Formats: sequence, C-alpha cells, structure tokens
Amino acid sequence: MAPLLMDIYEEHLDEASFLWVQWERALVAPNYVLEEVAALEDRLLAHLDGLVVGGAPVARELLLPALDSEDPPRISAALWAMLAGPGSLELTELVKRMRAAPEAARAALGRALELNERPEVGEALLPLLNDEAAPLQAWVIEVLASRGQFLRDNDVELLGHPDARVVVAVLRGRPFLSRDVASRDLPRLLVDSRPGVREAAILTGMLSGVRAAWEACREAVDARTKVDRTSLVLLALSGEERDLARLLACTGVESVREDALWALGFSGQVEVAEACLELMGGRPMAALAGEAFSAITGLTLEGSYVEAEEEGEPLPPLEEDLARELEPRPEDALPVPARAVVAAWWKESRKDFARGTRYLRGRPFSINVLLEELERGSMRRRHMLALEWALRSQGTCPLETRAFTRRQHSELARARELCGRLSSSPFPRLSGG
Repeated sequence: MAPLLMDIYEEHLDEASFLWVQWERALVAPNYVLEEVAALEDRLLAHLDGLVVGGAPVARELLLPALDSEDPPRISAALWAMLAGPGSLELTELVKRMRAAPEAARAALGRALELNERPEVGEALLPLLNDEAAPLQAWVIEVLASRGQFLRDNDVELLGHPDARVVVAVLRGRPFLSRDVASRDLPRLLVDSRPGVREAAILTGMLSGVRAAWEACREAVDARTKVDRTSLVLLALSGEERDLARLLACTGVESVREDALWALGFSGQVEVAEACLELMGGRPMAALAGEAFSAITGLTLEGSYVEAEEEGEPLPPLEEDLARELEPRPEDALPVPARAVVAAWWKESRKDFARGTRYLRGRPFSINVLLEELERGSMRRRHMLALEWALRSQGTCPLETRAFTRRQHSELARARELCGRLSSSPFPRLSGG
C-alpha cells in the first residue's frame, strides 16, 4: 500500500485509540448522559470504520502489529477493527492468538471481544473454557458473560474449580443461580477464604434471593470487612431501617466511607438525604455526599449550589503526588456542593418528601421512573440501576451499560415493552432478603 495511504490509516488508528479512552471514561462519568456518550461514540466508530475500509492490507500491515503493542486502547481498537472486517482475522487464528497472548494484554483484547457482535466469535472462544491455564479460563468466562454467551448448564460445574479466579469469574458471569445450584454450592462459597470468592458469593447469593447471603453481607458490614460495593447497594435498596443504619454507621469509618456513601445514594430515603447533607462539610467526602443527596432529592448541583473551584491550591508533597493514581477516577468530576445553599433549598423542599417512600432523582420510585433514569440519567449511576432492572425483570431483559450505545438503545426499547408487567414493590419482597 502506498505510504501516503498508510499514513491516513495510521491516523485513523491513532484517533481511534485516543477516542477509545475517552469513550470508556464517558461510560462511567458523572457528567455524561447516554446521548452525549453516543455523540462521542460516533466519532470513535467513524475512525474504526475507516480502518475496516482498508481491508486486508491495513489489517496485515497496521492492525496485526498493533495487537502486539503495549498500548491497551490501541490493542482494543485494532482487534475490534480486524473482527469487523470480513476475513481480516480467521477465528482459528483468533483463538491461537488469545491462547498465546500475555496476561497483561488480555483485558484490552477482551474489551474488543465484548463489543464485537458476531455470535460466531463467542462460539470460537468456548474451547478456551477447557484450557488448563486458570487465568485464561477466568478471562474467557468474563468475556463470554459480557457477550451474553456464558449460558451452558455445565458451566456451573466450574464453581468447584480449584483456582479462585475461575470461581469468581463464574459467580460474576452467572449472578442469577438456580435454586438447586444455589443450595448446593453457595453455603461453602459463602465461607470460602480464597481471595474474592466470599465477596462474589455474597453478591451472587443476594441477587439469587438467598437469605444466607444477605445475612453474610450484613455480618461483613458490621465487622467492617471487605464487601463488594454492589452488595452494599443491594443492602441499601432493601430500604430496611436496620440496613440503612448499618450503612450510615459506615460513613464514619474512613476505610468504607466512600463505598457506603455510594450505596446509600440508591436507597432513595429521606433520612439518608438528611445524613448526606451533614456530610457535605468537608472534602473529599462532600462531593460524594452531594452526589448521593442529588440522586435522592433530584437537586441538580450546578450554579449557586456548587462551591467555586479553589484556585492556587498548594501542590501535595512529592511522595504523596507519586503515590496518586495517574488515571482519573469518575468521582473526580463530581462538583463540591455549597452546603449552606443546599441546606436552604432542603429546608424549603423537605415538605415534599415523605419518610418511608423511596425517591429516585426527586420522584417517587416506579418502574417507569427507573427506566427514564436509565435513558437520561448520569452514566456513573446507570450501572447499578441496570442491575436493579435485571433483578426486577429476573434476568429476562438485561441492559448492558458498557456496550456500544446502539445496543443499549435497542435493549432499552425492549425494556420499555416489558415495563408495564414488572413490580415496583419494595426490594426485599423481590430479593428474599
């Protein structure tokens, strides 16, 4: 291929790699909604499609070498484009490459595979479930689960696997267990001491309506031991006073404060909003407390409700600066509420909120309100709301909140058709908690 043309395709790959990072960040950003993510995604797909148009020469000369780079978004963009171009990468070659890929590159490769919509790609990965290397097994389970293809009955036999990574991947990949499987496997997994297993078993058990898993979660919270933050959200959704009291107590413990505040924002309860108002006093928790308060009351934190950004803040000590993560966290984009102004608003608005009622962005909870928030709410919070939707729909209509938005819009349209047939009953009646 002429050097000039290859330079154009190289630019497509550079731009796609850059936009891939921006798009991934937008998927979990508090200041993005689905429509804005779709606009960013259109730019990303335009460059990816540009690579696909290049056909086999571009795949051979540019994309295949990119798979061996050390740049994760470049790896993801290259593999996605190769799989989207007919004949650019044979599936047998794909499986060989996945088996030989360094563990450090698998996350980037897996992300491209998750976003690919060809059913035969997932089917080609199935033999890797029988690989002797546990890290590879765990990786392929995660990929297939995200694609919605980890559904075979014999997959649950992997819950007895000797490697914890495989067991955790199975639990996270099949969060809704049948009654038989739950009664057979969960009791031992709830007391398993291997890294991550008990946390994953608690979450899967809670989603499957296993009372023992709910109690295990409560015990872990009381003991201040590590619990998956999603399990804390489910606990907050219970709406039970004892569970809210547990989580509110955690806001006074530094090691679990952030996760507890995150979970409490989904409770929708008035007493939680009032507790969040008290926690708006100092950084860094003020922003998280403001987010939870807004999620319950519907107050949009902007304008006079937000503290002006401080200028000229002193640089942190060098050793602290070096210890910070270079990758920005989604919560870094949260505004810091102006507590006095927010308190004045609450004093006027408090009469519109009733204790014992769950609120979602200021409106009494209903299935329709839940779907509207999934369609137009903050990207950062949609992942947990989609999990609640999955639980209420008993897994029949999943919403994949980290997929391309065209798939998300399609799934939301199907969810709309189901909306009138679902219950908005308090959470414990659905969960078994």
